[in-house]
Amino acid sequence: MSSYRQVLLQSDFDRFAKLTGDDNPIHCDPDFAARSHFGGTVAHGMLLYSCICKALTEQIGPGVVQLEQALMFPNPTYVGDRLHVGLRVEGEIDGLLDIVTDVTRVGADGTAIPTATGRCRVVPPGVALPAVAPARHPVEHGDAELYGLRPGMSASAARTFAAVDLDEYGDLTGDRNPIFRDDAEARARGFKRRMVSWPLLAGMFSDVLGTRLPGRGTGWMKQALRYHSAAYLGEALTATVSITRLRADKELVNLSTRISASDERVICDGEALVLVRNLENKSGPRLA
Repeated sequence: MSSYRQVLLQSDFDRFAKLTGDDNPIHCDPDFAARSHFGGTVAHGMLLYSCICKALTEQIGPGVVQLEQALMFPNPTYVGDRLHVGLRVEGEIDGLLDIVTDVTRVGADGTAIPTATGRCRVVPPGVALPAVAPARHPVEHGDAELYGLRPGMSASAARTFAAVDLDEYGDLTGDRNPIFRDDAEARARGFKRRMVSWPLLAGMFSDVLGTRLPGRGTGWMKQALRYHSAAYLGEALTATVSITRLRADKELVNLSTRISASDERVICDGEALVLVRNLENKSGPRLA
């Protein structure tokens, strides 16, 4: 399938930080980021995800609905990098498309360096929406402690999205999927009204991971997302992350991730893998 190119600036990082609440200094503080192993500020993982969502809207069609998205962030994206965003359909089952998603940056020698790779499962326009069952997230074996972190620790954040948030998302990312922009278009697709975009929802995890648990300086390595229900404007949402495994030798933390609505229905769940090498506070997270 076709693709598009984009360049992200520090102003984009800052706008996405304000939009999601994730002001992790690896994205927003050039001095802190310069002292980290990154050597400079890097793009939010969910900002790169929004590039993928824009491509889905433009290539699969307006009204496309995501059921799942798996993402790996093998290399950072820096200010001014030339990005190439591409999609490739790998298969189709019962009308649902399995798509490989790739965001790469152009290296100094012209080579493509992967920055956000993965795959997604989507419902094209005109295809009925199936149900997806929530998954269980058992605590895994690993180390007992790492920088004050312990298995079973959790943190949450609540948010209610407004129309201004979706308008800013569309203006910042260029994702014009009508189910995020128009009540009538969303109802025609089977939803109650316009819904919160998936990168904004997943940005709730970005906020918790990057500012609370593990905390500021956290680097996102992987994220799996499964969407079970739409989240609507004005609806109270809670994002929760819980540590399931610590790998002290590699400074890695595995977490379960979930967003729930006030009526207790699951909006999204999944798993995260983060690197805590650059934690601002290595004596333990501040969860109050």
